[in-house]
Amino acid sequence: MNKNRKIIHIDMDAFYASVEQRDNPEYRGRPLVVGGRPEGRGVVAACSYEARKFGIHSAMPSSKAARLCPHLIFTKPRLESYKEVSMQIMAIFRQYSDMIEPLSLDEAFLDVTINLLNQPSATIVANQIRKDIHKQLGLTSSAGVSFNKFIAKVASDVNKPNGITVIPPEAAVEFIAKLPIGRFFGVGKVTEKKMLKLGIRKGADLLKYNEDTLTFHFGKSGTFLYNIVRGNDERPVEPRRGRKSIGSETTLACDTNDPTEINAILATIADKVGAALAKKKCGGKTLTLKIRYHDFVTISRSHTAKIPFYSSSDIHNILPRLLLSCNTANKAIRLLGLSVSRLVQENAGPIQLPLPFIPMNKLDR
Repeated sequence: MNKNRKIIHIDMDAFYASVEQRDNPEYRGRPLVVGGRPEGRGVVAACSYEARKFGIHSAMPSSKAARLCPHLIFTKPRLESYKEVSMQIMAIFRQYSDMIEPLSLDEAFLDVTINLLNQPSATIVANQIRKDIHKQLGLTSSAGVSFNKFIAKVASDVNKPNGITVIPPEAAVEFIAKLPIGRFFGVGKVTEKKMLKLGIRKGADLLKYNEDTLTFHFGKSGTFLYNIVRGNDERPVEPRRGRKSIGSETTLACDTNDPTEINAILATIADKVGAALAKKKCGGKTLTLKIRYHDFVTISRSHTAKIPFYSSSDIHNILPRLLLSCNTANKAIRLLGLSVSRLVQENAGPIQLPLPFIPMNKLDR
């Protein structure tokens, strides 16, 4: 365990909603949802802290959000504006460190063990970054400071909004032991439910399990859980991490299980993804189909090919195979999506054919 590293996780506070409140004074101090309208099939993309007091959260149907708060304000997302603000935030980060790993538009890890200020205190650096963001952009952020990524990420959420939490090495074990299992970064709802059945409610409970037992119950994640609960996380901050996938999805105007309609919608999405791949001059080896049914149960089916998907026609060819394993006949669908991951550039080089080579006279005519 390297206790000498100094890692900061900066997370913007209610980013989309905060940008809207900054740019529209009439929204300030009021419950606000960024997302689709409640009259249609809208979903909450983000919401202000004023809206969260009513139990509203992201991914909630807008119609439900409107019932929880009758005086809720709805506004459409302005993704280009959020991307522009994100670029400004990243520019501020670059004034302090070259070791920056963005996780999304509104959060990033920074390794400030060696930083551009030659400042030995990571806490001072984190607070100065937060001050710069507020002064230059009129937005607040929260920070977690520790010696590894896991603890820094979890710590940034402790004193939200507009707060900072510092966890030095000597306080790490106690901090993790008291942490509710649902707050562990990487533990989703399904894993949390399984843990609760095993009597694992907080870090101290998880600490009682050995690695083999955790691997038995949680597969490859078991080793990760075994290490992080002991404060062991050697993952480096990766400044050159590229885009991991290219995709598109759409919420249907009406639920459907009509195969003709489903195929038509997927064809349109495939064309969008194919155009995006062409624009980025890349392909991807894994195609993933995402389906959300009318009851909000969401599934995904993936296919990994030796030759990358470069175009919409490549995607079209494999879609029937992915659809065969989905229950599209008996359950109505509300959302469809496609994404291509394991990206490679078009000029990545020649592809090695499998051995042994097949003689020409053995090929099918």
